[in-house]
Amino acid sequence: MSMPPAKPASPRTGAAAPTPPAAANEPLIAGRYAVDLNRPLQGAGGGSAAYAVTDRRDNRAGLMAVQVAHGAPPRLSVFTALAELSDPRLVVPLAYGGVMGREGRLQWFVVCTAPAGPPLWPHEATTIRPWNDADLVARVLRPAAAVLEMLEARRQTHRGLRPGNLFGDPGGSGPITLGCAWAGPPGYAQPALFEPPYMAMCAPSARGEGQIADDVYALGVTLLVLALGRMPLAGMDADAIVRRKLEQGCFQALAGDARLSPMIADLAGGMMAQQPEHRPTPVLLSDPSAARARKVAARPPRLAPQALEVGGIAVYDSRSLAFAVARQPEAGARLVRTGVADHWLRRVLGDSTLAGRIEEIQRIRNSEGGPSDALADARLVMQAVALLDPLAPLCWRGVALWPDAIGSALVADSVDATTRGRIEEVIAQEIPFTWGLARADHCNPMLLRQQAKEQRALLRQRGWAGGLQRLDYSLNLLLPCRSKLLSDRPVTRMRDLLLALEALSGREDLRTMPPIDREMAAFIAAHTEGKLDKQIAGLGDAGEPEDLVIDQLSVLAELQKRYKAPALPGLAGWIVELMGPELKGWHNRATQAARQQAMAEAVPAGDLSAMLALLQDKAAREIDDRDFAAAQAAARNLDIRLARLRASSDARAEAATRLGQEGAAAAGLTALVASIVAALLA
Repeated sequence: MSMPPAKPASPRTGAAAPTPPAAANEPLIAGRYAVDLNRPLQGAGGGSAAYAVTDRRDNRAGLMAVQVAHGAPPRLSVFTALAELSDPRLVVPLAYGGVMGREGRLQWFVVCTAPAGPPLWPHEATTIRPWNDADLVARVLRPAAAVLEMLEARRQTHRGLRPGNLFGDPGGSGPITLGCAWAGPPGYAQPALFEPPYMAMCAPSARGEGQIADDVYALGVTLLVLALGRMPLAGMDADAIVRRKLEQGCFQALAGDARLSPMIADLAGGMMAQQPEHRPTPVLLSDPSAARARKVAARPPRLAPQALEVGGIAVYDSRSLAFAVARQPEAGARLVRTGVADHWLRRVLGDSTLAGRIEEIQRIRNSEGGPSDALADARLVMQAVALLDPLAPLCWRGVALWPDAIGSALVADSVDATTRGRIEEVIAQEIPFTWGLARADHCNPMLLRQQAKEQRALLRQRGWAGGLQRLDYSLNLLLPCRSKLLSDRPVTRMRDLLLALEALSGREDLRTMPPIDREMAAFIAAHTEGKLDKQIAGLGDAGEPEDLVIDQLSVLAELQKRYKAPALPGLAGWIVELMGPELKGWHNRATQAARQQAMAEAVPAGDLSAMLALLQDKAAREIDDRDFAAAQAAARNLDIRLARLRASSDARAEAATRLGQEGAAAAGLTALVASIVAALLA
């Protein structure tokens, strides 16, 4: 896909050079951007591979292509929201597309403006020279806050703020540039260190859009890391980092006993507040003195004198209990179902209000089914986590995700069949709505209900127009079509699909099978917004092969017309061959031959609608049906007459046989009498 290009940031490759002409059949993204896989840009992608780009339509420099991980489609909204943006403090996305890599595999890239300098934290570095307060405020805090304010006004988040994705000359005086965060789902490349606990506990593809307060949190961690010159909690895995933050508080967990200036300690501490609403806004951060003065008195977490064991994890507070129950759902379900959890909350932690809420859902669970009811246990754990920690994501049978990340979680390469099945349960049971009711103060349950119903309807839709495959594409509009037939074709739009099928029509090994498979059908259904659902749903129900081909021709003809695709003679010939020697539905053999001849003559024009019209000619169909009905009536009349003739012929034969037998008997009797008389006379 392509959006109007933004003005480039300062070129990292020098002054603009004359644009070379495009080579014949050169793979271009959005018809204009050529990716040079022989010119990698070290560190420019913020951890993802990046390459130099040439704009074939404009004499532009300072562009790069950031590689997209398989199964991690980027956000569609950023391409439209940031299309006209030109700001040297932000890497701006321009286009998205695929080109063939050196190993013969299709690779996907986001084309964007390139940063002007190296990353603040080199990829291989373990430590850097600590930054002073003045540079942190002037070069990092204020420029980043201004960009976040701009993104918030466009209802976008960055979700990729970290030292390795901020760029600028370490010895310079200019502002830093926020790097590319568009080559994947929100927060996909963020280490757990830079994410709030409620985001870090999710898989990278399941973190969701989040809010600008999450970017403020990441910026606070970035200030702390740059001030320290090292990465805190190095070597710890994501779950260990989350537990440390929940137990000690985010700032204390990362800063520890490090010596920080009062300014950075105050700023970073406020920006890493547990509650998102307690963090300063981007506008407030533009004035660090005001941001420091705004201190929200947050109540410290209540700690129990005695730990509660959950699947081998010792917890001392309610949020840590929520995390442990989410990570150990079977053990957590037993604790809640048997009353151990609410007893500990009331008697040990001293929180009778929270204990009462847990006791209520425990009572409902025990009335729903026995201890072996896995679905009831899963619902109990989900509600318990939401009550214990309203900031936590939706947790279902060991899977943690945010509802707006269901789509990206479904298609992630890391998702296995078990996890995909559990996400399907979340959709089928409309769990996001139930989850929203348990934390109504932190979300809009009615909006979640509407979205849950829409997703469930698509999941339950019959035929090739529904199911999980339809949801894959409906919830990830930039997900390339995953049909095996298109493994080497970049297809993200309907026009791309038609052109790819036209190119594939030259393969003899494919011309014996229908051009649309189930994966393509789901892709088409998602991108046509339900307008072809009825036709697509029937593709999997066609009885005869000829019916399937005609149904597919109907869908392809509508796509060619709707998306103004060029002539498709190869695809037209493919379809004619599949129809075989006879066109099903036409009774008159002469008519069949004439129609087939007409379709063969229509192939070079590549107009699928014209071909479909030949098959759906109502006037000719009525004449054919009328002649066929007349022929059937004539045949019935002839059958009746032949039956009557056979009946009369049988009667005459029987009479003749009877008369012959009687004559022979009479003749015999006459001969006998004559012989007797002769004997007597003798």
